[in-house]
Amino acid sequence: MFVLELTYTAPIEQVDELLGAHVEWLEALYRDGVVIASGRKNPRDGGVLLAVGDDRARVEELLKTDPFISGGVGGYRVTEFYATKTVPELAPYRQQLPGTA
Repeated sequence: MFVLELTYTAPIEQVDELLGAHVEWLEALYRDGVVIASGRKNPRDGGVLLAVGDDRARVEELLKTDPFISGGVGGYRVTEFYATKTVPELAPYRQQLPGTA
């Protein structure tokens, strides 16, 4: 699983110009089952996405298609982690640590 932290690198007015396209991009990732949660940071200097998957390279390639990235108004920090504990509703996304079966 991945925590994807978006940080804006341009004035908020430029970010807002690409917001609609970014939301459409996010909606496609939700439909594809890649993103399971997302939202703005407070204060509004970026956002956070929670993504599922095992392939960091694939996630990083997907991030390049975010209009905020291709539009030059933001950058992502990718943190991979093992979701070994979850609330019951997220049980399908639970993972085991490597080497433990």
